[in-house]
Amino acid sequence: MDERAALRLLSDELAAAGDDAAIVDGLVVTTDMLHDRTDFPDGTTRYTAGWRAVGASLSDIAAMGGSATAAVAAYAAPTFDRDELLTFVRGARDVCEHVGAEYVGGDLDGHDEFTVSTTAIGRTADPVRRSGARPGDVVCVTGTLGRSGAALRLFDRGHIDRANDLFRFTPRIATGRALAAHTNAMMDSSDGLARSLHQLAEASDCGFAIDADRVPIADAVHDVTDGDEDALEVATTFGEDFELVATLPEDALPAVREAADVPLSVVGSVRDAADGITMDGEALADRGYTHG
Repeated sequence: MDERAALRLLSDELAAAGDDAAIVDGLVVTTDMLHDRTDFPDGTTRYTAGWRAVGASLSDIAAMGGSATAAVAAYAAPTFDRDELLTFVRGARDVCEHVGAEYVGGDLDGHDEFTVSTTAIGRTADPVRRSGARPGDVVCVTGTLGRSGAALRLFDRGHIDRANDLFRFTPRIATGRALAAHTNAMMDSSDGLARSLHQLAEASDCGFAIDADRVPIADAVHDVTDGDEDALEVATTFGEDFELVATLPEDALPAVREAADVPLSVVGSVRDAADGITMDGEALADRGYTHG
């Protein structure tokens, strides 16, 4: 079975499964695993790998509306190179410090492929689930989309420095906290906007109507794509951008925008489940990033 089917199987066995992170007595806990073959293109520095791997787990904390406390990582590789190990730890430490958390260590192991398993913890008294979207809410995304898709093309073309810069994203902890007081449903966009909408729709039993021209596309995407259609495809389906996708009442927008530390774009609205998930009136396919 693929990752989506495996997750559905496990959600039937684990009552707490189904959101970006688990909540245990106000503690937010999440874990992720990244591999050289599937997650770190040739040219990814160990600094970027440390930042990105730990950042992925911190993004899950943000998606629950939590504050970030700490993170750890298990680092596995065929050999332990001094410079690679130190730069990895510095990347992990820096992304934690960027969002007010602390990197507190982890584990080392030998493995035939560079692999990182990360765990982050945070706190929230009022977690945001994926299951609360209501018809009439607006759909918002933070920041811009497509950075990771653009980075992958730049890695392929040998533009290593710029690709690494794009691969180091900022987990939206502060904006997640700002949204938490107002949003009805939220998750991060690690699987892409299109797939995130399908996951929210499944959890909330709703539909969505999205306007393509309101999707915030990162400038770098236009630099590496062939026209607007290709750019929109990268921005909505590639994933791994770790922005937030949230639904909230329209009258809450001014307060959230004032408190948020990044731009918040309205890309559409929540509809009844019978209306399905559409973009510009056409069915939006359930396509996005799949871990494999």
